Amino acid sequence: MFVHGEAAWDVASPRRPSRVAGVTMAGFGVRALDALRMVPHPAVTLLLEFGAGSPVVDYAAGRRQRGSVAAGPGMGSGGAVWARGENVECVQVRLSPVIARAILGASPADLGGAVVALDDLWGREASRIRERLGDLSSWEDRFALTDALLARRHEAGSPVDPEVTWAWRRIVGGRGLVRVDRLAAEVGWSRKRLWSRFHAQVGLPPKRAAKLVRFDHAAHRLVTGECAAAVAVDAGYADQSHLHRDVMAFTGTTPANVAGEPFLAVDDIAWPRRETPARPPNLVARGGGQQIL
Repeated sequence: MFVHGEAAWDVASPRRPSRVAGVTMAGFGVRALDALRMVPHPAVTLLLEFGAGSPVVDYAAGRRQRGSVAAGPGMGSGGAVWARGENVECVQVRLSPVIARAILGASPADLGGAVVALDDLWGREASRIRERLGDLSSWEDRFALTDALLARRHEAGSPVDPEVTWAWRRIVGGRGLVRVDRLAAEVGWSRKRLWSRFHAQVGLPPKRAAKLVRFDHAAHRLVTGECAAAVAVDAGYADQSHLHRDVMAFTGTTPANVAGEPFLAVDDIAWPRRETPARPPNLVARGGGQQIL
């Protein structure tokens, strides 16, 4: 159970990691979800709903989606996306952008920055997974069913370029403090080619992706109670004003308000960190570029 102010949510996380690297899941049961700000996160987000109620996602000047949805990395930038609803039950999935194309059946770039009904991407499969999730009584069974679906779609889907995967992992590993020209040099591409391929396959240009990753790191530090000045220095911002501008640009509100956002405060329960041994990728020449083994 997660309690934040007047909000009380049933929160669950899988006991085992996904069989697909880059997939994380959490389960949510919320009796009354009242205008929750969706804080941007560096992942593609799926909401698979199955309860008696239905989540409503409001975005983009009065537009809204009901039920199961998909959204690209950075959903909610500018404070533009809010979720609400009653008796909501759903499995939320976060997909690393470099595996999202295979699982979605479309590039994150094709989402166009919008919140898209999952029916529009998966057709009947979206309604089938809703029905099957609703028939199950435990979160672990729901996670297992969802994971099997994601693994099957991932295996059948098209991978992104290994150079793009390498660049994304460098951005995440460096917490966004990586120069695009250095990434291009590391994979043996021109800056223009990296920008084009990365944007097309991940859904964001590399510089924007790096800013999002840096913001995400900073926002979670703010939630732990660290002062904005210390967070600004550690996260690589020029000063506290720079952090303030970035937080405002991504969320539409101040760092002080972001520190109290339930969407971020629930993370330690819903998305527990699982440490894995660090292992640098092995790069070998492949034509004019490089390949991750």
